Amino acid sequence: MQSEWIGSYENTEIKVVNTWFDGEKLFVNNELQDEKFGLFGSDLTGHVINKNGERKNIKAHLGGSMSITCRVFVDDKILQLKRLKR
Repeated sequence: MQSEWIGSYENTEIKVVNTWFDGEKLFVNNELQDEKFGLFGSDLTGHVINKNGERKNIKAHLGGSMSITCRVFVDDKILQLKRLKR
């Protein structure tokens, strides 16, 4: 089973993918920035370059008991996500 969430920051696409057997992955513009393997939730980190050329940190957290949820923060501000797959 695979779950995917997608959001955008300025003109950058941020995607988080969770699978049962391949772990969790963070992509920025389709480039893998972090991946982890865990049973009870994971924290992923990455970065994005904003329109001013500044590096902004990305934090993603996956967790849950009955269903997996995902929260992504860019520069400590929550990013609105759309769930693509369950």
